[in-house]
Amino acid sequence: MLDTFLATVSPMMTLFICILIGYILRKTGIVPENTASVLSKLCLFVALPARILLSFVDCTLDSILSQLPLVIYGFVAVSISFVLAKPLSGLFTKEVNERKLYRYSMFSANFGYLGNAIVPAVMGEGAMAAFLIFCLPLNIGVYTWGIQSLIPVGKGEKKSVWKQLLQPPLVAMIAGLFLGLTGLGLYLPDFVTGSIASFSSCMGPLSMILTGYVIGSYDIKKLLTNVKVYWASALRLIVLPLLLTLILWLLGADKQTLLLVPFGFGSALGMNTIIIPAAYDADTNTGASMAMISHVASILTIPLLYALLSGIL
Repeated sequence: MLDTFLATVSPMMTLFICILIGYILRKTGIVPENTASVLSKLCLFVALPARILLSFVDCTLDSILSQLPLVIYGFVAVSISFVLAKPLSGLFTKEVNERKLYRYSMFSANFGYLGNAIVPAVMGEGAMAAFLIFCLPLNIGVYTWGIQSLIPVGKGEKKSVWKQLLQPPLVAMIAGLFLGLTGLGLYLPDFVTGSIASFSSCMGPLSMILTGYVIGSYDIKKLLTNVKVYWASALRLIVLPLLLTLILWLLGADKQTLLLVPFGFGSALGMNTIIIPAAYDADTNTGASMAMISHVASILTIPLLYALLSGIL
């Protein structure tokens, strides 16, 4: 179990160094003020779609049907998270907009940026497609209910479900499935697949540099004194993934599916709790505190959970 823990810590520490670099860049003012906006767009429109497209382009009908249970288990996990999110968020605050942040955080972890970066490094590239299929229900939930639930009360108009679904990650997933199922992916030129692979490898570092840069915009001492965020992080990083693992185990999930839970549902609290409120000029201090505390803590909790489950299962 110690070897598994150390093997998982290594890529987590690499990402932590990227967070530190982003923090230093923000504090020193070396890069322009719009760096966060640029990095987030690079992640959303280039690196993450490339990672997803690369993972699905080799999919065939047989492989999808053979992994159908992953979708079902993912749906079960998302449904449980959705049901628990509302009562759990009420334990932290009664203020409406702040409660939205906690509710979203109990529903979704940073599976997109953090999970997609760590799974290939720890479980191998072959597990990446399985991870994306497992997180498909969660992906849909985040880009529909999740994003809209973060809009502050009285701020802006909610987008339609279809506009929420037509986000780069899901478009890349559909394109990858199309190329895989039709066999057209085999005929892509080497320079195209090589470019996609290069963009994909940038996803982890870019997203973590963005995290560090955003955190660097706030008073660290103030972010560290939000006691409620520590409890929320403990629930997100430890309690909920263990609960979901137990439930899926009772339902007969296989070992690979259970080992995906720490990365899909035990990752750090997501960056959307900063990005969405900021877009509507709402307070982002709680969201920044969530991002900082949970991302630092996840350096240990994810390897510990993965090592624990690997040893038990």
